[in-house]
Amino acid sequence: MEIGPAPLARQSIPHLPLAEMPRIKRMLAYLVSCIWNDAQADRDRWVLWLPVAFGIGISLYFALPAEPASVLGWALGTSGVLLGAAALGSDTAALRVVLSCCAAALIGFSVAKHRADSVAAPILLHKTGPTVVEGLVESTELHGKGVRVVLFPRHVRHLPPNLTPRRARISIRSGGEALRPRDQIQIRAVLMPPPRPAAPNDYDFGRAAYFRQIGAVGFAYGRPQILRSRHSPGFSDRIGIAIESLRARLSKRIHAVLPGSTGAIASALITGDRGGISEEDEFALRDAGLAHVLAIAGLHMALVGLGLFWAARAMLALFPAIALTQPIKKWAAVAALASATFYLVISGAATPATRAYIMLTAMLTAVLFDRPAISMRSVALAASIILVLRPEAIIEPGFQMSFAAVVGLVAVAEWERSRRHSTSPRSFAKLRHYFRGIATTSLVGSIATAPYAAFHFDRATHYAVLGNLCAMPIMGFVTMPAAALSLFLMPFGLDRYPLVAMGWGIEAMVAVGRWVSGLPGSISLVSAWPVSAVIYLSLGGLWIALWRRPWRWLGLVPVAAAAAIIFVTKPPDLIVARDGLTIALRTHDGQLKFARSAADKYSAEEWLKRDGDDRNYASAIATPRDGVSCDFYGCIAESAGIKIAAVAKPAALDEDCVYADVVVSAVPTRQRCLGPSLVIDRFDVARNGAYAVWLQDGIRFQTAQEVRGVRPWSMTTKRRQYRRISPTSFP
Repeated sequence: MEIGPAPLARQSIPHLPLAEMPRIKRMLAYLVSCIWNDAQADRDRWVLWLPVAFGIGISLYFALPAEPASVLGWALGTSGVLLGAAALGSDTAALRVVLSCCAAALIGFSVAKHRADSVAAPILLHKTGPTVVEGLVESTELHGKGVRVVLFPRHVRHLPPNLTPRRARISIRSGGEALRPRDQIQIRAVLMPPPRPAAPNDYDFGRAAYFRQIGAVGFAYGRPQILRSRHSPGFSDRIGIAIESLRARLSKRIHAVLPGSTGAIASALITGDRGGISEEDEFALRDAGLAHVLAIAGLHMALVGLGLFWAARAMLALFPAIALTQPIKKWAAVAALASATFYLVISGAATPATRAYIMLTAMLTAVLFDRPAISMRSVALAASIILVLRPEAIIEPGFQMSFAAVVGLVAVAEWERSRRHSTSPRSFAKLRHYFRGIATTSLVGSIATAPYAAFHFDRATHYAVLGNLCAMPIMGFVTMPAAALSLFLMPFGLDRYPLVAMGWGIEAMVAVGRWVSGLPGSISLVSAWPVSAVIYLSLGGLWIALWRRPWRWLGLVPVAAAAAIIFVTKPPDLIVARDGLTIALRTHDGQLKFARSAADKYSAEEWLKRDGDDRNYASAIATPRDGVSCDFYGCIAESAGIKIAAVAKPAALDEDCVYADVVVSAVPTRQRCLGPSLVIDRFDVARNGAYAVWLQDGIRFQTAQEVRGVRPWSMTTKRRQYRRISPTSFP
């Protein structure tokens, strides 16, 4: 679909007599003329911006501070359809582009709102239990020293049916290994609401859980009891359970042949189940730039789908009677498409795998209809389909990193195709081309995904090219071919030897990962980036990648703006955890240190990681040398000339409220603490979540609940309203 008219004649800005114009105006007119001419020359790329506009509309929905009404979503969607119709009837290219992009943005907003409404399900608001939970197991996953199950609760004691979550995720320490999808179980467990972010702008598990309809998380006491099922799940649930059951059987077979972390990695490559991978192996692969090996995406789908395409075509070519009379290339494409579909289903259909599957399907479909595949349009098609089905994917790291990598790779491939290559024969040309492809792919992928890795995971790898050069031949020639062969032979019970060969390949890859990650300077930690920086980087990167004319380099302007934002952004000076007890402040040496031993260990680890600090939280406790003094009643400190008191006991509240400018109290303050500029007590953190406080140039703060907004996934318990801090009380 084109969003511009057929290029019957090249349009340009009307010529103006430059001699009659002032110098600045002449320069601006010349610049505008060049930009418009480049836009006209790139008119076949205009359609690629429709998915971008669609994604912007989805992003605007998630950026809202409060949930819009459903009628607004429908109204904007209808307006988008009408604008799209108006765009089709427009004869002006520029107007058609503007109307089409506005229509796509409005429809994207409407789709996101409809998706949020369609997955709405009860969310637990209070901690419950220990209580008896009865439910149907949907999926199981090895986790730590036990098993983590997702189940459909049918009955939760002391919880009304209309408040029972649709799904609950429960960790089971003992007896969970025998559980399988479709099992009806009864277990004694503590259920809690999905956890809130550890700090403002940190990862929001509650939002991700909302779109998976997980309304409670918890842990079990004792072993689960398997019951005879008395409930029949719905049709869609039965399909999902059947797929999860197949994945579980495959994982069980893989672990039976390949025990330990090697089997867990093999299971991750085949079924997408990453539970059971040792931290040592996972960190080694991640720090060597090989984390993409564990996430089923384009590499895996290409090796499975295109590998079978090549094998089927080669086998059919052995029979001249068939090869000379039948379209064996199309037959091989159908076989490859079927194998890729099966692989997508058993892998869990994660966003990167779905993106790769859609692009592979477009390629194979082009083979069936004797048409060339347009790579960047395949990317746009994949993005559109995923965002229509799962608009929440746009804020997930898997979607962002996967599409950043593939857009960068396709842009570089298009640039290389436009160059003239020498056709003179050279020795070892194919081998050099292969390793050059690996190096280029790794370099471009690393550069494209680096901003998102820094934003989501606060780290950057430096030897990814070396790691991929060493590991990808093993992956391509040993690991994945053995995986595909084992899947083919598994129904016949002949999969043991291919799995053993796959295990050899995995062990070799892990050895490469350990060697590369052990090199000096293999990784560096970076402090947390603001969301605005990632937005500017994304728009600038898309501008550079999607256009082909020189005006593409205007994308460096938002990239430079993102760099400036990152440079001037200051991290918080004081952070208060969602439990109200774990407190960290920035001392005179610029490091975050904890006032006392961290009660919320997860939050403590997250804060240090987001601060670009590789210390363990246990070694980051402040001492009197840092200006922090603690006793039985609490702690006092000073930062940037602001006096801070952390109250642990009610007896210290009155004195600290007189002494300090900022009071963080583990006990209720009520109306007893009126002197300080900012007071945070346990009711405040229970209502607002974690706090981030800046002490430079006056006291200002941000809360996790403020960032989350009033959204369906951020519902909190209604508590009595106590005194709120007035903005006029801040200096």
